[in-house]
Amino acid sequence: MNDKWTLYKDKKSEWRWKRVASNGRTVGASTEGYKNRSECIENAQRNGCEIDLTPVSDSEEK
Repeated sequence: MNDKWTLYKDKKSEWRWKRVASNGRTVGASTEGYKNRSECIENAQRNGCEIDLTPVSDSEEK
């Protein structure tokens, strides 16, 4: 699968993830915001993310 996983901070400065398919459609997203980036990554992995999302910055795209 060539889905793109994105981690970002929302308006409340909480971490969220989004999964976008190769056709540009969003096929998954976190249903809640996370205070800790690591918790957001764990949730993305439980939802199928198999790539390394560990580099730290305010917004990460993979």
